[in-house]
Amino acid sequence: MDEKRIAELELRYMQQQDLLQELSDVLYDQQKVISALKAEVEVLKQKLAGDPGLVDARQQERPPHY
Repeated sequence: MDEKRIAELELRYMQQQDLLQELSDVLYDQQKVISALKAEVEVLKQKLAGDPGLVDARQQERPPHY
């Protein structure tokens, strides 16, 4: 009976190790995406600081007296 229980515990342990590795891989992939998105946001912030008209088209319109 002890051997059966040990085998069951070993099986559960292996399943948990597999799941832990899968979760780690998912977390790694998500962190890569987050890092890329952060970099993209920084680029967009810099573009916006250089030309606010990129977001607000009204700033590119000519005033009514033209």
